[in-house]
Amino acid sequence: MLQWISRFPIPKIYLSFLLLWLYYAIFSASLLALLGFVFLLICLFFQFPWKTVTKVLLVSVLFGSWFIYQKWQQEEAGQHLVNTVDTVRVLPDTIKVNGDSLSFRGKADGRLFQVYYKFQSEAEKKKFQDLSELHEMAVKSKLASPQGANNFAGFDYRNYLKTQGIYQTLTISEIVDLKKTSSWDIGENLSSLRRKAVVWIKRNFPDPMRNYMTGLLLGHLDTDFEEMNELYSSLGIIHLFALSGMQVGFFMDAFKKLLLRLGLTQEKFKWLAYPFSLVYAGLTGFSASVIRSLLQKLLAQHGIKSLDNFAMTVLVLFIVMPNFFLTAGGVLSCAYAFILTMTGEEVAGIKGLVRESCIISLGILPILSFYFSEFQPWSILLTFVFSFLFDMVLLPLLSILFCLSFIYPITQFNFLFEWLENIIRYIAQLSTRALVFGQPSLWILILLLITLALIYDYRKNVKKISMLIIVAISFFLVTKHPLENEITVLDMEQGRSIFLRDIAGKTILLDVGEKSERDKKEAWQERVSSSNVKRSLIPYLKSRGVAKIDQLVLTTSDTKQLDHVLEMSKAFELEEILVTEETLSKREFMDKLKETKIKVATIKTGQQLFIFGSSLETITSQNSDEKDSMVLYGKLLNQTFLVTGNIEEKFLTKSYPKIQADVVITYQETAKKKNDVEVFKTLQPKITVISVDKKKTYKEKYGDSNPVNQELGNSIYKTDQKGAIRFKGRSTWKIETVR
Repeated sequence: MLQWISRFPIPKIYLSFLLLWLYYAIFSASLLALLGFVFLLICLFFQFPWKTVTKVLLVSVLFGSWFIYQKWQQEEAGQHLVNTVDTVRVLPDTIKVNGDSLSFRGKADGRLFQVYYKFQSEAEKKKFQDLSELHEMAVKSKLASPQGANNFAGFDYRNYLKTQGIYQTLTISEIVDLKKTSSWDIGENLSSLRRKAVVWIKRNFPDPMRNYMTGLLLGHLDTDFEEMNELYSSLGIIHLFALSGMQVGFFMDAFKKLLLRLGLTQEKFKWLAYPFSLVYAGLTGFSASVIRSLLQKLLAQHGIKSLDNFAMTVLVLFIVMPNFFLTAGGVLSCAYAFILTMTGEEVAGIKGLVRESCIISLGILPILSFYFSEFQPWSILLTFVFSFLFDMVLLPLLSILFCLSFIYPITQFNFLFEWLENIIRYIAQLSTRALVFGQPSLWILILLLITLALIYDYRKNVKKISMLIIVAISFFLVTKHPLENEITVLDMEQGRSIFLRDIAGKTILLDVGEKSERDKKEAWQERVSSSNVKRSLIPYLKSRGVAKIDQLVLTTSDTKQLDHVLEMSKAFELEEILVTEETLSKREFMDKLKETKIKVATIKTGQQLFIFGSSLETITSQNSDEKDSMVLYGKLLNQTFLVTGNIEEKFLTKSYPKIQADVVITYQETAKKKNDVEVFKTLQPKITVISVDKKKTYKEKYGDSNPVNQELGNSIYKTDQKGAIRFKGRSTWKIETVR
């Protein structure tokens, strides 16, 4: 098939892009992708004879049929779920131990599951940390559907697992039996082999050296690398641990030199390269970037170079890994490879490396913005410096030390990695915040990519390139500063957070969610986990292009917000924090706020918060029977909003008998009492938005029988059911929800 495609009468890169549009049109049901496919087909009619176009249509039908079949298989697997699982086979290299939590991927009845379990003892935890053989376990368990996205631009765990062939999660309540097993499956045996290598490294090498060894050689980073993982990410160089071209080239070349020295011919090596590639892919967890790099390397051995090499790689990936381009890792890996292929004439020396680094960083910018919403300018320089260190020094060194460890583990080089981490921490302290661009829409993303392609084509035409640069900047500006007003109630799981931004760019944030309270645990039970604000609030604000918050309003003095406030101060520029007068008397709370070194001011009853060309009036309460809190009330665009805090609506209607609202945004607690039904009748809201605290038992206690739900009918929006709720518009509001 490869030979037939290699003789195809149109450029292979054109064919690969044509099929890529078709791929997204089918897998993502995207009208934009379908239009792109039709446009390229029409262009074919004007450039090539009918005979050639017929061949292209035939290939499109063949690949399209394959895509449709794969899509159908996924839908069937997603609809026909199993009800019970009694025995599950552990894939060892997917084992992750985090405190008293165990997760891994397991097989049962030909299906793949994401499995979770809570350790009952430290000895049991140690057993799984050292487990590397294939095992089967008899279990008592509960099946569930993976959780989808809770917030706009949030991580969709359900879709991610779907790309891995997983449609259900399995939570084990009891492990009845655990025993070794064997398998003829190559993938399962490679999983065991990879796990053995990880366990060997962790047993024989000290921290942090072992993390760099498992990361660079096997593509495995454990939970104890979380702090450094965040630092590398903040500097934009976490991709140094994403195994790709350099690692593949290093190991393939080393394997080739070894066999040639043993007297093997070049021709025989070509065939031995295939099983070696399979084993190496398995040892790195069949990562997207490794498989792409291996395919390109294997095709290059058969004389397929440059753009043809990239195009053929894409075509093979369509067949062997149909979900490849549905993952961020797959898209970014191919984007990097394509930009490297298109860099043009090579320039020798440091000048060439700098040029290549700049082209890659700028060329990948639109896709990075789409997935991560920000760009760290320092990453251009840091990638240039640390790529040399990682690829030319650390990778060969760690490879040699790993091989020698079977004779005698040499750990004296650990100081080098301690020194490296100290440098990374120092650079992180000196570096500025990343540039926040926001997440472009699909239309803007495509237009940006086309514009950058034109910039590359006209790079020697100063007039045209100047105009194209202005066009590209305008697309980024539209993404960063959308010309619309918005009020977004985020799904914070615990606590609440409401974001307001007007068309002029004024931003107000009400609360930042609450830190989860955890039961006191022993040291072995402590887990490493990210906070709600890092998982939900920060990614959403960055996706909207927000880099600065004009006013952060804390409607309560609940100390569970404080850690989140500190995290927000690191991620964004906070101009001012507003608190109630009662909050000023709470020394512990105020001392913590002062750590942010941000201006803190009080907000009193009757004070106005100006936004949307209007304002929200503040109502506060410090009565003995009420918690210190505030309510915000005002007409925004064409509707009146009431944002409540801990103050009950009954208190409001007593103190302000004429108060009415079109939209009420409230806590779960303020809508749970039966007598609140009369209060809502008095307010007469058209829409009620309730931030539901998923950590509390309200839903189980009241459920859908809550009288408020019955009275308000379809006008109620709850974050546990709808995810984040957003009001958008210029002169009037339109509502959209995540689910």
